[in-house]
Amino acid sequence: MSVIRTEKTRPIRPVSFSDAEAEYLAESFVGRVATTSSSGQPHVVPVGYRFDGSTITFGGWNLSKSLKFRNLMSNDKIAFVVDDIVSTKPWRVRGIEIRGRAKPVVSKEGVSMIRIFPLNIRSWGLEA
Repeated sequence: MSVIRTEKTRPIRPVSFSDAEAEYLAESFVGRVATTSSSGQPHVVPVGYRFDGSTITFGGWNLSKSLKFRNLMSNDKIAFVVDDIVSTKPWRVRGIEIRGRAKPVVSKEGVSMIRIFPLNIRSWGLEA
């Protein structure tokens, strides 16, 4: 069963994660980030991330010179997916897709990062 929640009011406010979604994001380390160039060309890359309970933050080597960073500076819409295969017999997959807005931030250590503010959350297979 899929769970879908969306915040459509203005101003845009992040939506909340369910307990199962938050637990899943907290136990995982790698997700895939999708951005779009100003000409509409999609770009998807794996990233390591941190989850603070309400937002997702990721960095990367030389982040400010990366294509994902440049794409986000012209279009702050972002999609982020974390998923895995729990078993193949029986087939059981689980995951979460987050669509939202991205903002550049600087960590306490002075490292440039991107923070994702979720606006739409869709998860599957997280129920026990």
